[in-house]
Amino acid sequence: MSFQIGIVGLPNVGKSTLFNALTRNQADAQNYPFCTIDPNIGVVEVPDERLAKLTQISKSAKTIPTVIEFVDIAGLVAGAHKGEGLGNKFLSHIREVDAIVEVVRDFKDDNIIHVDGKIDPESDKETINLELVFADLDTVKKRLDKILSQLKGPHEKILDQEKKLLEKIIPELEQGQWINTIEFNNDEQKILKNFNLLTAKPLIYIYNVAEEDLNKETSLPKDTVKICTKLEAELAILTDKEIREYLQESGITQTGLDKLIKASYELLNLITFFTSGEKETRAWTIQNGMAAPEAAGKIHTDFEQGFIRAETIAYENFIKHNGWTGARDAGVMQTEGKDYEVRDGDVMMFRFSN
Repeated sequence: MSFQIGIVGLPNVGKSTLFNALTRNQADAQNYPFCTIDPNIGVVEVPDERLAKLTQISKSAKTIPTVIEFVDIAGLVAGAHKGEGLGNKFLSHIREVDAIVEVVRDFKDDNIIHVDGKIDPESDKETINLELVFADLDTVKKRLDKILSQLKGPHEKILDQEKKLLEKIIPELEQGQWINTIEFNNDEQKILKNFNLLTAKPLIYIYNVAEEDLNKETSLPKDTVKICTKLEAELAILTDKEIREYLQESGITQTGLDKLIKASYELLNLITFFTSGEKETRAWTIQNGMAAPEAAGKIHTDFEQGFIRAETIAYENFIKHNGWTGARDAGVMQTEGKDYEVRDGDVMMFRFSN
């Protein structure tokens, strides 16, 4: 399972520079507003040092990491919902993503213009958040109008449930409230999921700072990552060894990509399990708390439908006992049934019937 993150922000805050650095793709990142017009999409391998050790022990022919997909859209400005700038039509490109990353500028550079003429991260956040609210408000009002015209039909009961939910949401959006701050029951959550509302998605803020400010102790809001996109762009052209050496010399513990992925996993409540053998060692990303049959289904639907049992070894035990045979002989391999909840780092083998 890969997951998608949509990148949003005002023009010239470092959004496309960040995208280029993370994906090592060259989306245009020139110094003028609305440089990004069509959405840029890049797939990035999720770094996980456990993969190399598993590959070595299993003598795997291939190593396949899990991936994350970034979607970078055109910069938004105040009034986008009314057609200012490029409007909000590009927001449709991120309605399917799992989470939203909002880039705000927190560095000074007289050579890089700011669309509002000032450096104010909190103001940037307010501008973008309101545009996403307005985009959702437009979506739900149009849906409510359609429902009201269909209420006398054969699906009246289902439509009435949807109507009540929309009438609950609209006043909150009109107050500038994000949907992800509102409590919903299980039935409401199922209906809500179909709308793909932007403000219902988890949100991570990226403060784009100068390199000298990376290690400064600052009080930032929850779900915030501090990154220097200029540094990330410079690191993107180096080898892995050169990156490690530079970070060590600079006293920087993690690259921006590592910090963003860690924050994304925590926000989305994701974990990684592994399959490992002579053919390949592979990482799989799933929701924390997922049962073994559903996790098996991420590999192939037949595995879930015909699930019999899962043989699982904790990563540490797999390494300690040198693979499947050693772990089995040491009695640390577990046989689990349909109710087993997969844990981060589990090395798994699924048994299923055809």
